[in-house]
Amino acid sequence: MPSWIRILVLLAVGAPAALPVGLWAQAPGTAPPQELIYVSLQGEAGVAVVDAGTFQEVARVDLTELGFSPNANPHHTAVDPDGSHWYVSLITENRVVKFDRDNRMVGQAEMEAPGLMVRDPEGPWLYVARSMMAVDPPRSVGRIHTGTLEVEEVDVFFPRPHALALAPSLGRIFSGSLSQNQMGSLEVETLEMGLWNLEGPIHTVVQVAVSPDASTLVATAELTGQLLIFDLDTPGEPRLRHSVEVGSGPWHPIFEPDGRRVWMGLKGDDAVVAVDVASGEVVERVVHRAFYGPHGALIRSDGRYLFVSSSGPGGMQVGQTLAGGAHHDMDHGHDHGPEHDHHEPGEGRQVGTLAVIDVTTGEVVRILEMGRNTTGIGMRPW
Repeated sequence: MPSWIRILVLLAVGAPAALPVGLWAQAPGTAPPQELIYVSLQGEAGVAVVDAGTFQEVARVDLTELGFSPNANPHHTAVDPDGSHWYVSLITENRVVKFDRDNRMVGQAEMEAPGLMVRDPEGPWLYVARSMMAVDPPRSVGRIHTGTLEVEEVDVFFPRPHALALAPSLGRIFSGSLSQNQMGSLEVETLEMGLWNLEGPIHTVVQVAVSPDASTLVATAELTGQLLIFDLDTPGEPRLRHSVEVGSGPWHPIFEPDGRRVWMGLKGDDAVVAVDVASGEVVERVVHRAFYGPHGALIRSDGRYLFVSSSGPGGMQVGQTLAGGAHHDMDHGHDHGPEHDHHEPGEGRQVGTLAVIDVTTGEVVRILEMGRNTTGIGMRPW
C-alpha cells in the first residue's frame, strides 16, 4: 500500500495529528506539518514567519523590541534540521541571533558583517559568510557551534566571500568572491581550501547551490547575467560544464528535489527562471506583478511549491554589489548582462513580497506582502 494511502487511513481512524515528518514528506503535494519559512525584513528590523503549507503568515518578530537597532539589517535566516531553533544574521549589529521555535531569543554570536548562512543537517554547525554591504570584510567565513554559539573564523583567502553552500555528503563548503573571479571549495574536516579562477569579465558570484545528489554546483553571476554550472566529479576542483545566459542579476538559486532543474530570481528583470542543468537551457520564465527585485528562493520539501522573496523599493540594485551596496554607474568595462529598468511587474509596490509558485505549472498562486526590503529566506534543510 503506498505511504500516502496509509496516511489517509490513519487519519480516517483517528491517528494522532503529529505524524513523523518523513511520512508526510512521502505524500504527494503534502508539506510536513508547520514547515515554516523565516523571511528577513531588512528594511524593518524584523522577521516574518510563514507557514509553507497554508501560505499564511503566522508570526512576526520585531527585533527592536529585543533591544536591536531599527537599522539592524536582518539579512538571512537558517533553521535547525528538526525545526527547533532558527537563526538570523544582523549585518550592522555584527550578530547572528538564535531563536527557539516559539520565536524567543535564546542566544547571540558575534561576527563581523554576517550575511548568508547555511545549517549543517548532520552536525552542530552553522556556516556564515559576509554581507555584500561590507566593502572589505575579513577573508573568512564563520563556523558557529549552534549549542555554545562559539565562532571560529575559517580562512577562504579571497576578498568579500558572500556565496555559501554546503554539500554534507562531500564534506565541503563552497563559496565565491563578489569582487574577483575566484571561488573556493573548503573541506570541513581538515579546513583545507581549494581555489579556482573563473574566466572572463568580473562575474560577481552572488550565491551558489549544490544539487541534492551532490553531482552539480551552480553559481549565479550578477554582472554577466549567467548561471555557471559545474561538475563535482572532483569536488576540490569543480569543472565548468555550462555558462547559461539567464538575464539581468541572477540572485539565489535553488534546486528541485530531483536535481533536474534549478530556479532563481532575476533581480534586474523582475522575473524568475528555471534552468535544466543537464542541457544548460532556460526552460521556464515567469514574469508577474509579484516580482520587484527578486532575492531569496526556496522549494518546499515535497517539491511542489517555490517561494521567492522580492525586495521591493529600496533593495539592492544590479551593479551596486561591487561598491559594497553604494550606488554607482556600473562602468567597469565589462558586460553587465541585459539592459534593465524596473518595469510593469513590480511597479507601484511599496513593500517587498513573498510569492508562491507552483513549479509544475509556473503559476504564481499566492502573493504575501512582507515589508520594506524583504531579503533572505530560510527553512529547515531537507
